[in-house]
Formats: sequence, structure tokens, C-alpha cells
Amino acid sequence: MAPGTQLTSARSPRVVAARRLARRSFRGRERRFLAEGPQAVREAVGHRSSEGATLRELFATPEAAERYAELVEAAEAAGARVHLADPEVVASISQTVTPQGLVGVCAFLDRPLAEILAAAPRLVAVLAHVRDPGNAGTVLRCADAAGADAVVLTDASVDLYNPKAVRASVGSLFHLPVAVGVPVAEAVAGLRGAGVRVLAADGGGEADLDAELDGDTMGGPTAWIFGNEAWGLPEETRRLADAVVRVPIHGRAESLNLATAAAVCLYGSARAQRRPGGCRAAR
Repeated sequence: MAPGTQLTSARSPRVVAARRLARRSFRGRERRFLAEGPQAVREAVGHRSSEGATLRELFATPEAAERYAELVEAAEAAGARVHLADPEVVASISQTVTPQGLVGVCAFLDRPLAEILAAAPRLVAVLAHVRDPGNAGTVLRCADAAGADAVVLTDASVDLYNPKAVRASVGSLFHLPVAVGVPVAEAVAGLRGAGVRVLAADGGGEADLDAELDGDTMGGPTAWIFGNEAWGLPEETRRLADAVVRVPIHGRAESLNLATAAAVCLYGSARAQRRPGGCRAAR
């Protein structure tokens, strides 16, 4: 990168503006969020939307700028404004215990639900009443790994751009379309209107996931609704689904945590959709 002035004060206007993005109110006002570490920054560099490059600024310590020189150069080439800064300055922006020396400022990247539905999605994760940011980010990562086409966060769920959620997604936030702030009834109606079968994942569900898979009912376009970590899905949300499905517990465990249950359900759908006759079967 070209030499420039190194930021030495945490009170620098650029640093203060970035640090404020740790708060949801400022994120919403600026439509910006923080992405920390080389993995997240690398994914942000490669992401673009109709509004342009997603990565707008990058704060890097001299050591990190040298270690990840190609990444810093790629950020500059993508149009991001790169700031060299003292380690203490970058640490003041970071939300992690052990900062890695790179913090990016990114533009919001969520999309309208209508845009997601227009793309005829075949596998969607709907996060309804999910309040823990780490769980939200992990479910998003599971959806990405399972080949989902989109993730929808309802208006009762945690902020997608919470730093913990961004970190827990491990870059998957930049891989697939995400809609936020959608009322759950609106999400279900839209998905059903797009020809998607809507399943609610709940430990007390009447339907059994194994039976659903064995019955060849899951090969078509499917959306899974995942609920709150502690109390699952409220009855009014369960009633919106085409079926309420439980993951069978074959051992003595009391239950599965949210992210594990989401992974099992999403991979079950992914496998069923790739079987002969499924909506993703090889032609």
C-alpha cells in the first residue's frame, strides 16, 4: 500500500466513527457495520452489491498490513479507504479479546424479501425470535454450508450486523442473500406464494424428520423456521407452517441446541433435494 499518515489517536474522527458502529443505533443510522479479521475482510473485499463495493474502509496495524499485504492491496483496489493505525487504535475499534489487526467498515448488504423470492429459492432458513447473535451467525454459516439460497431474519430476531453475529458467520454473511426485519407472517406468506413448503423446526413437533425424509416429502423447495434458543417457537408461529418437525433424539440428550438442530434440518433438506426427483437432482 502507498505510504500515508498513521493514525495514532483513538480520538481521531475516523476512529470514533468506526467505534460507534459497535452500537446498533449507529449501525442503523449509517447503514455500516464492522467486519474483523482477515477472513471476514477477505470476504468483504470480494463482495459487491448494486450500490458498489461492500468494504468501504479498512483499519490495519503496520504488522497486519505487512502480514496480509495482498489483502490490503486488494482492499485498496476495490476502492476501500485504507488507514494504517497503531495497534492500540485498532484495538479500540475491535470487539474481540485478541484483535487480529484488521477491522473493516462495510456497507449493509441485506436485500428486500421480494428480491429473494423473485430468484425462486429452493432452500431458505428463517430465523424467528432468535436473540443470541452467536447463534444467528452460526445458523447463517450452516445455511451457507448446506447450500441454502437465502436466510431471512424476522423483526423479532437479533441484529444481523451485531459484531458477534458477523464473527460467528465466519464470512458466510457475504456469501448468500439475507433479508432482515421481516414479520414472520409476511415471510411465510411470501415463501408459500413462491412455491416453497414451510417447515417449523421444534422439539415438540408432530412430524419426525426421519419420517419426512423416508417419505420423500422433502425434495421440493423448502424453508425452515428456527425459533428462540430457550423457548422455541410460539404457537402462533407454529400454526403458520405447513408442518412442525422435530429432530429425533435417539440417545439420552434432553435436546439439541439451535445451531445443531438447524444444521441437521438444513442438511436433511439438501440431501433430499439432490436425490432423483428432487428439485436439485442432476439432470
